[in-house]
Amino acid sequence: MGVPKFFRYTSERYPCLNELVKQYQIPDFDNMYLDMNGIIHNCSHPDDSNPHFRITEEKIFKDIFHYISILFQIIRPKKLFFMAIDGVAPRAKMNQQRGRRFRSAREAESLEENAKAKGEVLPTEKRFDSNCITPGTVFMARLHEQLKYFVKDKISTDPLWSDVKVVLSGHETPGEGEHKIMDYIRWSRSQPDYNPNTRHCLYGLDADLIMLGMCTHEPHFALLREEVKFGRTTQRSTSPEETNFYLLHLSLLREYLEQEFISIKDKLPFEYDIEKIVDDWVLMGFLVGNDFIPHLPNMHISNDALPLLYSTYMTVLPTLNGYINEAGDLHLERFEIFMQELAKIDKEKFQDTYADLKYFEAKTGRRPNAMERKEYKPNNDETFNVNVEDIKANKPDDELQALINATQDMLMDDMDGNLDSDYEETSDEEANIEMEFILHKKDYYMNKLDYSKVTDEVLADQAEGYVRAIQWNLFYYYKGCPSWCWYYPHHYAPYISDIKGFKDLKIEFELGEPFKPFEQLLAVLPAASKHLLPSPFHDLMTDEDSPIVHYYPVLFETDLNGKKNSWEAVVLIPFIDETNLLSAMAPCYQRLTEEELKRNTHGPMLVYTRTTENLGPIIAPDYFSPIAENHAKEIAVWRTELDVPASELKRGMLPNVDRELLYPGFPTMRHLKYKTSLKKCKVKVFDQPSRNESMIVEIIPTETTDPLLEDAARKLLGKIIWVGWPHLTQAKVISVSNEKLRLHHIDKQNNNLDGVSFSTEPNVGNLHKQWISERSTIIEHNMNRLGIELGEVKVIVHALNLKGYKYVVEDNVSMALEEQWCTVSCGYALQATLATLPGAQQRPPARYLTPQQAYPPGDQVFLLTQGQYYGCLATVVSADTQRSGRIKVCVRERPEPRPRAQPAACAYRAAHHAAAACGISTQMLSRITGTVLVVLGERNDLPTEGQSKVNVGLNLKFNKKNQEVSGYTRRCKLSNSWLYSERCVSLVKNYAQQFPDLFDKLAYSPSCDVYFESDLWPQEVGKDKPQDVVQWLKSQSHCAAARRECGSDALEPEEMRALCDDLQRQLQLLEGQEKNVTLHVKWNLLYKPELQLGSAGAEAAGACRLYDRVVCAAGAGGAGGAGLAGARGTVTAVLRAAAHNTVRLADRLNAQPAYQVMLDEPCAAAHTEDLFPEPRFYRMLPHNLLNISYGRKLREAVSETEPFNYGPPTVLRRDGQNSAFASYSPPRELKTPVAETRTNATNNNVTNGPPQPQDNATNLLRSLLKISESEAEASKKNHKIQNHQEPNSSWRIKNDYPATSSPNKPQQQNWRKDYSYNRPQPYKEWTNSTYKPAGALPPFPSFVPPECVFPAHLPPPAWTQAPPPPPPQDIKTIPLPSQSIVNTGVPPSTNSADKLSNPFVPLQVQTCQRSRRADTAGSARPAPSAPPARAPAPPPAALIPQQQTTSRPQRKKKPRIAANLPFQMD
Repeated sequence: MGVPKFFRYTSERYPCLNELVKQYQIPDFDNMYLDMNGIIHNCSHPDDSNPHFRITEEKIFKDIFHYISILFQIIRPKKLFFMAIDGVAPRAKMNQQRGRRFRSAREAESLEENAKAKGEVLPTEKRFDSNCITPGTVFMARLHEQLKYFVKDKISTDPLWSDVKVVLSGHETPGEGEHKIMDYIRWSRSQPDYNPNTRHCLYGLDADLIMLGMCTHEPHFALLREEVKFGRTTQRSTSPEETNFYLLHLSLLREYLEQEFISIKDKLPFEYDIEKIVDDWVLMGFLVGNDFIPHLPNMHISNDALPLLYSTYMTVLPTLNGYINEAGDLHLERFEIFMQELAKIDKEKFQDTYADLKYFEAKTGRRPNAMERKEYKPNNDETFNVNVEDIKANKPDDELQALINATQDMLMDDMDGNLDSDYEETSDEEANIEMEFILHKKDYYMNKLDYSKVTDEVLADQAEGYVRAIQWNLFYYYKGCPSWCWYYPHHYAPYISDIKGFKDLKIEFELGEPFKPFEQLLAVLPAASKHLLPSPFHDLMTDEDSPIVHYYPVLFETDLNGKKNSWEAVVLIPFIDETNLLSAMAPCYQRLTEEELKRNTHGPMLVYTRTTENLGPIIAPDYFSPIAENHAKEIAVWRTELDVPASELKRGMLPNVDRELLYPGFPTMRHLKYKTSLKKCKVKVFDQPSRNESMIVEIIPTETTDPLLEDAARKLLGKIIWVGWPHLTQAKVISVSNEKLRLHHIDKQNNNLDGVSFSTEPNVGNLHKQWISERSTIIEHNMNRLGIELGEVKVIVHALNLKGYKYVVEDNVSMALEEQWCTVSCGYALQATLATLPGAQQRPPARYLTPQQAYPPGDQVFLLTQGQYYGCLATVVSADTQRSGRIKVCVRERPEPRPRAQPAACAYRAAHHAAAACGISTQMLSRITGTVLVVLGERNDLPTEGQSKVNVGLNLKFNKKNQEVSGYTRRCKLSNSWLYSERCVSLVKNYAQQFPDLFDKLAYSPSCDVYFESDLWPQEVGKDKPQDVVQWLKSQSHCAAARRECGSDALEPEEMRALCDDLQRQLQLLEGQEKNVTLHVKWNLLYKPELQLGSAGAEAAGACRLYDRVVCAAGAGGAGGAGLAGARGTVTAVLRAAAHNTVRLADRLNAQPAYQVMLDEPCAAAHTEDLFPEPRFYRMLPHNLLNISYGRKLREAVSETEPFNYGPPTVLRRDGQNSAFASYSPPRELKTPVAETRTNATNNNVTNGPPQPQDNATNLLRSLLKISESEAEASKKNHKIQNHQEPNSSWRIKNDYPATSSPNKPQQQNWRKDYSYNRPQPYKEWTNSTYKPAGALPPFPSFVPPECVFPAHLPPPAWTQAPPPPPPQDIKTIPLPSQSIVNTGVPPSTNSADKLSNPFVPLQVQTCQRSRRADTAGSARPAPSAPPARAPAPPPAALIPQQQTTSRPQRKKKPRIAANLPFQMD
């Protein structure tokens, strides 16, 4: 658990410290260490707030194995992989473990009771008790056996693990996981062959790992953890390629700390040593509390305790004769001086309390009694939260008042002898404050530490106990556990001003022995988890006659003690007495079985290395298959073998460290001159700007900051430099610029006859504006994210960042590494770049020197030959043909299925349509689908930021993050407004039915940012109504839906389900058609993932689109390591890259989309989606894919799919009539023919039901928006359309999958929008065909992207090859959707009732209705005898030109512009 808030506070104080990286940006490491308990907890109980959650042991083990595999494949350690699980902890840790387990058991029990009280039916299976993740339980014993099998399997079968030493320190080995790692590092440093430049990576979630890493004084040490989302919203984990990691470099933290204390560098009377400053910094971190000692009063990180400690340290250190923490040994005299200076904070904090005391006395005429001093009572942070009138009316309790009087008398006795000497020069007010302060502290000790009388001996004992605790911590962090049996015997720490008089204290510890596993279980588990212990021990926890039953209270209190979160509260339960515990357990051992006795013993850690010898088969434990050949050699190493004598410990940084060595990926602030200052600049390291001070680095300008542009061009253009200081990376310069000129690099091989190395372009017009904007972006990014003040930027360097390396074959005999550069250049301020970097490793060492090493026989490669073999996985047969430059491979060819566009289940609705269907206002819909924060309790005037809140919103759209929820919401690409699916509408309806009172209250003020519980449930405050709503929301399916960036192209679940079924049918038909072929292929047409380093992929031209067939070409890491190498699938989503707050601006500019691939076969490493119970989906980055559709030119083939016939459109009107805009969905709409030849009357009756089609709403709208054209223009346009191949109407498949349809079958429709939209011709009844406009009309804004031309190299769609049908002689009037479905033969009414506006029909439609009714009055169409069946729609044909009918005079029409567009939403 570590130090709460320490990670975030440190990251925001030093903004460059945390680097958000992708998998391919993580540098190389020699050793990797896993703190395993975080992984076990995440895989076994990811959602503790859901009482219905159940998980099997098999899934837990498989998830743990998968998690370990992915982390190994991401980091790829070169030498050592150390897995550490918590064993039996020191006694000092057990107090914290005990409190945490008691609290978790009570919370789980409370959740189940509440669920049952509400009538919820819980699963019959027993829930997973997270307390079983404790040494000695059956679960941990089984997990240990599984991990042993897992390591042997990996070393025997996975080449990536073969050269790495693997250490498994399981639950049998005593010690906490992270401290067992530290023990191993200390032992390694003491070995004579240790490399001092070893690169370490420690993976874990505890904040105190920062301090542990700094204690090692290793120069290349980094911490790795998943991206932290601070707040209540969480998102399910995805594939490793998409997971973002925080890489915290301790080497950079060392440089920051040097700047933190730089002001005292010249003031010290002794040598300044940053490594010893780091040791003292670790000591100061202990004073804010950790897992072994409580924090000092008033020392909270959230209240700026760390800056206070730092300032006190800088005040005190120049007055001392050395450092306080001498590599783990506490110098008591210096520490006492530091604590005396720090004690001033006690009196400063007491000033507020004293003001409250005076206010209380002024109002009541007396001092508060013990009951009224609520500051000392659990769960109350307010000092005097009492009603003055009530106090005046009630007499204080006699016994409590007598206790206070006795305390005052005792205080006066203590002060009598000291007043003359200590306070003779103080005023009466100061004496009163001092007296109140002493009384205040004594009340603290009596109420919180349960002392009946506070004496000098008590205070001395408190001081000694706390100093001893500090020394124990330092020993534990620097040398190993000094005592297994010592612990701090209080829940609270003493006041700082009372920690004094200890400079002559003799501190010694007795090492002792660690508890046995069952002894720890009985010491930390609550009675509710007694089933985790062997049955002979059960009665000790529950029997009233048990000598230790009082250690297991069912009811207990918690005390926030100045904290804000419930998980930070002090759990007030009694401490275990070791002697009583062991004596009570002794009689029970004789009833244990042999297996239980074995579990109650300590064991060694296991070291595995690979051997070529076959050690025989391994019988697998449950759930897994046996290992046929075991090549993992196992050696047992006991804990004591790693003990290092104090004389052999290597303290501080090793003397033979190469301090100038710079590994790629390890940041440094060296090489540039700068100065630092602490400011509140709202630097945004995480999702929110920092509220505290951050260290701002100001680059000092030099003579090279503003050189002549020509000089900079000659020096930099075409060169490889280092950019992105302090996170330096290589980049190739392509141009330099200032506000007036741009100089571009000219390659010498590019017809550079005159020897000029650059071309000149003036910065004028738009180029000048672009330059100003780019400069602003560079300055803002450096300041707002990195806390770097660049100063005046006059020269910008434009460069392509290095993204990886690629092995290439030279002369058919050797291999060489070739740099791969990003495609989009990024601008950098000249003063933040480095032309050279001494000591830097320019490129990684070459692993392959010859083609024979890169392509050994039996190796797996992918083919890049254009045609039928593209993307096939081949096996190398031989690589001896050096002269021809070819390699012999065996390919197993298989025909590919053809993905076919499937219809959508339903359209997305505009806000007002969705709100009408839900029966609420659009504003209410917008609010309830977002975030609705409710402050718990009664309404008050305090700031809401610090109050406890819950979110009762649906969280279906995220405006600030620009994210939508798959299957529920979308953002329109044209109007940027939100659209809602049928699922979303159904969810909102269910929500309103479940909690109608909540919706009624919210409807009164839907625009509020924060609500109070008393406003929404005025009669039921405190009855957990908001919590009930949150619990119901968590049980809904939308919580599991994936978020994605707005604008991403993705199939809906119904479409994916139909597509999957269609592909499975095709794959079944293609079974048995595979064949083996032997080919001789050129070197450059083979793709091996291991030959690509970083994010360099196989190709750039094969960008994936929806419905593309792809194959996973990842190597051993990421998707390849997850068992997906060679797996084929279909792209079902193109997900835009999220706007992460990265340290490198180039990462944003070159961000690549992620592709969601629906695999042909389920895979355990994949994840599920809605309507898919099996794991079939995986998200991959472009460099891990080969696009089969692109390489085999499948996009050019015509898909022979059966056109899908939609049903009738969806009804929105409550009166049963169909609106023209009922199914309107702007972002995705098919082009539909404007006029159709109808042989029968059209039946527009509408029914609700399964997936239904969309009408011509959007085309009708666009017809209304279009100003009438002249006959010549219309004829010309129609002629052009008839003689030109119209682009395919499906926006998904665009020009790559032209759908065919026979002339007598209806064309497949899709509600999605096509970017190549052709404006339809108007209906004849809406447009006067003989009208001639007077002249050209002004341009109007376009609502769609520019028209795309159908590619000439593709075959024309089938329906365009036939001649267009002749124009009909009599185009029947298409009935308006707002008209009656069946014509009764009665002329349309023209009374005033028809003039009433219809909210579902735009104004233009109603106007045209009225004008048409006036023109056609007296002529009625005959009614059909019976409603005819709906005629099948003809295939989309060339748009029918308007008829030249009469030559009567033409009337001018005034252009109309729509006033109430249906996509003007929210």
